Amino acid sequence: MPVADLCRKAGISPATYFKCEGMLPTDMRRMKLLEDENAKLHKLVADLSSDKEML
Repeated sequence: MPVADLCRKAGISPATYFKCEGMLPTDMRRMKLLEDENAKLHKLVADLSSDKEML
């Protein structure tokens, strides 16, 4: 099965696939969810930090 098809099925980009080569699709999906959550938390901390500076 081509890599592009696997990535589409797993909901990840080919770059993520090659970064995580050898991982199962479920692990890749979980890593993607954790990366997304991490990005949201970083944004939240940045917003709260700027709010604190204003106060």
